[in-house]
Formats: sequence, structure tokens, C-alpha cells
Amino acid sequence: MNTVVVVGSSVAGWRAAQELREQGFDGRLVIVGAEPHRPYDRPPLSKELLAGKLQPEELALGNEQEEADLAAEWRLGVPAARLDSRRGTVVLADGSEVRADGVVLATGSTRRSLPGSAEAAGSHRLRTVDDAMALRGEVRAGARVVVVGGGLIGTEIASTCRSLGAEVTLVDAQHLPLARTLGIELAPLCFAQHEDHGVRVRCGTPAQRVLADDRVTGVELADGRVIPADVVVVEVGAEPATRWLRGSGLKLRDGVVTDSGCVTALPNVVAVGDVARYQPSHRSHTVRSDHWSTAMNQPPVAVRNLLAGRTAAAYTGVPHFWSQQYGSTLQFAGYAGPKDRITVVDGSLKARRFVATYQRGGRTIAVFAMNSPKQFATHRRRLITALTSPAPARR
Repeated sequence: MNTVVVVGSSVAGWRAAQELREQGFDGRLVIVGAEPHRPYDRPPLSKELLAGKLQPEELALGNEQEEADLAAEWRLGVPAARLDSRRGTVVLADGSEVRADGVVLATGSTRRSLPGSAEAAGSHRLRTVDDAMALRGEVRAGARVVVVGGGLIGTEIASTCRSLGAEVTLVDAQHLPLARTLGIELAPLCFAQHEDHGVRVRCGTPAQRVLADDRVTGVELADGRVIPADVVVVEVGAEPATRWLRGSGLKLRDGVVTDSGCVTALPNVVAVGDVARYQPSHRSHTVRSDHWSTAMNQPPVAVRNLLAGRTAAAYTGVPHFWSQQYGSTLQFAGYAGPKDRITVVDGSLKARRFVATYQRGGRTIAVFAMNSPKQFATHRRRLITALTSPAPARR
């Protein structure tokens, strides 16, 4: 390979570029990014950066020397628009083209929105550092902030805004947000924290649209109720950024479908991070993980396979995420489902300091911890061993 193009300049793209050099690729390396910024860390956007504890320049993933070592060409501020696999080019939105012998897809995901939210002043989505700084400029003590979306990022935003003195309302269409991730036994413990800290929780009725005059005035729910707001943050989920890949010859199904080594239907194209729907070696079906840990850990395997021209190694990582809310630490690893049996193996639910495991078919398939980081680390190691070992024979 003479030229490799990494499409995406967030953590998965950055790690892929580093791995290409570390694994011996000395050809032309081009990094394409939709944002004008050099790679930066996203998890602090909803926490430390929004709270004013960090500044944008402190989020940089690499220093000057590390960037110099990449010897890369940076094409930032212009997103990729098309992958022409027949001609071997990546076409950018400005019409320019980059010839590519190999491609790493690391375009991440895009946030969904609500009617009225895109045009209204005071309405925000949190995806980029610029989004976080714009929101930070409007959250103040006494401001009425409505967060639409009770997922991890939405709940982190609610926690941070409340710590800044805002009057926060958290809205979600589900009666029990996070239940699909944590189960109906443990999800209520996480949401109880919001009410304990003065956040108004309105769950079970979806938000219909954002209301605005010159700027936002509230959020209208599907049952006609209106929640007044000075600031609205819409976090109603995300979808993998794959629209630009239509017609490329790749298989797209809620992400770019790959094998166990992150290799796509085109052997000179690999996918990593949020955008990759891969086949874990220890699972019977494909999965897509939009967690930071996956974006960090997939590139070494994907790059090895790209340079080898075949699937020489499988990605065996287990999805893992963590969150900080109201001073509590939440950690999860594995593949939980709504019918799994949950067992508290350490600590106490009442004290909100515990570790719980999820069992299915006689084996542990996930672990969750609240305010127990050391114990979580131990059980996570056991989980990885359990998932990568052969399943017990059924009698």
C-alpha cells in the first residue's frame, strides 16, 4: 500500500493513524475529518468541559511531537462525501478526491434531533467541542434547562447542569430509561439520583418538538404538555455515520458490517469505532459498540488486518463504558439483555455501592458496578475470561 486514508479524526481515527505508523506503514497517510479541530477526547464534553473544569485545548489526544511523528496530511473541516471503491478514491464534500490503496472508516455517529430544534437559539445538541462550549455559555444558576433524552450522555448533561445551579428537567420517551442497558432492577437506582439532586424527571411520554420565538421557550410533549425552558439539550440518540457510503459496495446495516477482524466486504477497507458492526469471536451475532473503549481498542487489530490484506487477527475486546453523575461512578461491561438474571455479588443496592453480574445460559455475560471501581476491575477480568472461554456443554 502506498496511500492509506483514515476517514474520521476522533479517537478511533487517531488511534488508527498511530497504529499504522507503529505497525510499520511508511507510505502516504491522509486523515480526513469533518470538524476543523485536531483529534480531541469526547467523554469530557458532557462533564468536565461543560462544567468549566477543563478548557478545549486540554482535550487534545496528541501533542506536537506525536502529531509530527504521524507525518500525516490533514484534510480537516471537509467531510467525506463518497467512497468510490472502483476507482479507489475518497471523494470529499468540496469535490476534491484522495487516491487510496487502503481506507480506515472511523466516521463515528451523528446525533438525532427533534422538530424545531435545529433553528432555535438556545437549542443544543452535544456532539463536538464547539457544541459543548456553546451550551456552557448558556447554562447558569437559575436557568431552566430541559434535557431531552435519558441515555448516558443525556443524564451526564443533566447532572452537570444541575451542578452549575440550573433548574433541570429530564425528559425521556421510555418509562424507565437505561432499562435496556442495565435491566429493570438496576436502572431505577441510577435515575433515583436525579430526583435526589433536585432534577425533575418526566419519563414515559416522548417529546414532540422544541418551541421557540426568538429563542427556545419550552418543549412540547406528545400528550400536549409543555415544559418551559430557557435552554434545551436534545440527546435522543445517534446513528452511525454511513450515509456517505451508500453505493460503495459495502454492506450497511446499522453501521458498516465487518467480520471478526473489522474487515469489510472490501478487503482494503476496515471499519472501527461507532461505525463498525462487527462479528465478535465469542458472540453468535454482530454487534455495534458506540463506547470510547471500543474506539480505542479496535484499531490495532483492524490496522494489522488492513496491512496484511486479510483477516489475520480477530478483535476479542468486550464493550465497556463508564459514567460519572452527581459524584457517583457507574461502570458496565459485556452484553446484557432484558431477560438476564441479575445477581449482586458485592456490596449493597441500598447503599448504592455494589457490583452485579448478569447471567444467561449458565454463564456470566455482563457486569455492572456503582461506586465500586476496584471490585468492578476484578469482576471485569473474570467476565472477559468467561466470555472468551468455550461455553459449557448443555446436559
